Amino acid sequence: QVNLVESGGGLMEAGGSLRLSCTASGSIFSINDMGWYRQAPGKQRELVARITSGGRTNYADSPKGRFTISRDNAKNTMYLQMNSLKPEDTAVYYCNAAVRLRSGDYVNVWGQGTQVTVSA
Repeated sequence: QVNLVESGGGLMEAGGSLRLSCTASGSIFSINDMGWYRQAPGKQRELVARITSGGRTNYADSPKGRFTISRDNAKNTMYLQMNSLKPEDTAVYYCNAAVRLRSGDYVNVWGQGTQVTVSA
């Protein structure tokens, strides 16, 4: 029904920058909140940042001031600009979206994840 596809991950040195993208496709009527989460090896998945359809944002403490979440509603796409990367940012980053389908149903959708590795 709905797919989320992340892109933009990769290997970066500490202090560098990466930009992640997440594009939603399928039987979409509207997208409400969207968010980025991450999961490091041996740890639970954790919130990085979320953004409402109106553009209000909230961030976890760790990336605050270094990461910026944004979205383009016309393109059903969300972004995560990651600056001043640290080795502890290494994780698989997942996109999440609360979607209203054309059928009127609501679904909570996850992407497949994109690996971000930050070397010291």
